[in-house]
Amino acid sequence: MDYRLAVGDTETTVPGGTGILLLHPSIGETDRIDTDFLRTDTDHFLVVSTRTTAREVEQKLEHYEVDESTADILDTISVDRGYSRRGSDHLHYVSAPDDLDGVVEQVETFLADHEGKRRLSVDSLTEMAYYADDDRVYDAAGAMLALLDQYDAVGLFHLSKEVHDAETLDRFRAQFDGVIDLSEDGDVTVDLGGE
Repeated sequence: MDYRLAVGDTETTVPGGTGILLLHPSIGETDRIDTDFLRTDTDHFLVVSTRTTAREVEQKLEHYEVDESTADILDTISVDRGYSRRGSDHLHYVSAPDDLDGVVEQVETFLADHEGKRRLSVDSLTEMAYYADDDRVYDAAGAMLALLDQYDAVGLFHLSKEVHDAETLDRFRAQFDGVIDLSEDGDVTVDLGGE
């Protein structure tokens, strides 16, 4: 199945199984790109949040008027930081951002439990690497990309281009089917050539 993709001035479709890397500056405003990706042509979506709590993700979705009834959120930081948690059918937790096996397992559960057009947002690979390491995160990203392919879903994976060296950026870039590059001044470049 095909999914509409509307980012910046680019409007196109991508096939199920597509994984897109969002390269952004450390202080880049990624929320607009993320929420546009999640709200377009989707029945259900999962946000894997390694930078903010589930409540903050909910506030972001509300601010950008994304239909929260189609949202699942995987909060990876609240348990680690000792915050109080309110579990529900749509809120999920793992012990810490470096619990990569737990993250991949939750992604698979979400994809298996929902039908129709499903989207995944991972925000962010950089934060996972801060807690774990680049190699483990690369492998986890590969596992999630394989799940997208298996379940005919699409995903957007955030990576800060100011934190990682050029070799690491190139390695991750080659892993994905397309790249959205957000510049410091807010310009968006979309490359779906898989380079």
